[in-house]
Amino acid sequence: MPVVEQRSAPPAPRRRPAGRKDPSPRRRVHGLWPYALIAPAVGGMLYLLVYPLVRAVLISFQDFRLRQLIAGDAEFVGLRNYRTLLSDPRFWEVVRRTFLFMAVNVVLIMVIATLVALMVERLGRIGRTVVLCSLVLAWAMPVVAATTVFQWLFHSEFGIVNRSLTSLGLDSFDRYPWFANGTATFAILVTLIVWQSVPFAAITLYSALTTVPLELYESARLDGAGAGRVFRSVTFPMLRPIFLLVVSLEVIWTFKAFVQIWVMTRGGPGDATTILPVYAVQTALSGQRYDLGSAASMVTVVLMSGVLVLYFRQMLRQEDETR
Repeated sequence: MPVVEQRSAPPAPRRRPAGRKDPSPRRRVHGLWPYALIAPAVGGMLYLLVYPLVRAVLISFQDFRLRQLIAGDAEFVGLRNYRTLLSDPRFWEVVRRTFLFMAVNVVLIMVIATLVALMVERLGRIGRTVVLCSLVLAWAMPVVAATTVFQWLFHSEFGIVNRSLTSLGLDSFDRYPWFANGTATFAILVTLIVWQSVPFAAITLYSALTTVPLELYESARLDGAGAGRVFRSVTFPMLRPIFLLVVSLEVIWTFKAFVQIWVMTRGGPGDATTILPVYAVQTALSGQRYDLGSAASMVTVVLMSGVLVLYFRQMLRQEDETR
């Protein structure tokens, strides 16, 4: 019986699913168009932020003074600038003062901002509007203008503060030179920075307070909890992420405070108000040691990053313990 050979039919060509087409050149160009739109912004950010940082890092490893700034023949010296900086006793005194300045400002800002936010939450509509508008106006005031106003407020001869204290019978404040006293100048700068920073923190915390469910407050009060207990057990746990964000921002802003100090005192009297950013500028401009100034700036960045890392770790550890 003859064997019939069966041949399998050739496989049918695969058909592309309906609705899917080969990417045309026009489609590929259209897919790249969003990246082309954001490219100028990304390029500008890299040029304005990344390039100065990289340049400062390079200068900190070079012998870079006025001659090298003009001629451009800077020589790499490795860690010599950092060794010179870290062996300077004045540098460590400035570091200590910087941490003290940051701690005092951040604590005062967070305490006052929290109290203001809690107060605004309990005000009526008109009172809340007035307070929030006042906070926004204070926040919107330019830094240099606010610093100039504080200079005139504490002016030894024409200042309102001296006149007010003298009118109250405190004759020792007649023409009192506030900016000739290191402790008084330090206190004035703390007051200025707290006054400028509280509006942002208070408005942010108040916005977060409006998201806390009212049922939680009612349940806590039914259980007999007082105001302090309600804040510790209900308000603060709900606002912990916002507190973390605001504290982090305030640490950064106060750690690198420069404009207020430079406009008001330039770090004086003596070194009473000299913190790390002011020290870096003084070293770079007064002594024309741009290499040491860049090294001081890099140390400032490292110290500020270290403070934030330690703070984040502590906060995350507390969150893990409460779960």
